[in-house]
Amino acid sequence: MSDKVQKTVRIKWVRSGIGFTHHQKRIVRSLGLRKLNQEVERPDTPQIRGLVAKVPHLLKFVEAPKTPAWKLVEEYTVYPPAAAPAAPAETAGELQAVEAEKIDAPTLPAAPASSPAVELGEAGEDSIAVKSGIERHEEIARSVQEDSKPAGPDGESGEL
Repeated sequence: MSDKVQKTVRIKWVRSGIGFTHHQKRIVRSLGLRKLNQEVERPDTPQIRGLVAKVPHLLKFVEAPKTPAWKLVEEYTVYPPAAAPAAPAETAGELQAVEAEKIDAPTLPAAPASSPAVELGEAGEDSIAVKSGIERHEEIARSVQEDSKPAGPDGESGEL
């Protein structure tokens, strides 16, 4: 019988055992039902069918649940695109030329992570001074201190 696939039945507990004999309650418990509206799957044998037939007012046979449509779709995996290998330099002269271009390329100073204040110098776009947020804050604090210097004896500010 191990070669054959054994059929199963689904049994649902549909009515409480309150008010019925303890023998009927034991039949429900012996089938593995612990809570009302619980479903269990048992082998389809004459013994199991006989137990359910003794308490048809408490139990009923139900159909197996349908398989959801999303489980019928095969799973798939998305792989990242394969990187193309870099073409090797064919001659030593080409390799030296590529390295020389890397060295000769002008680089700007690295900007800090915060948004910096950019000021153009007198020379225009050729000279760019990049200030971090802290440097900009200190500069503003200095200008505020200069503006709020106490007045001299003449009632004028401390500047000449």
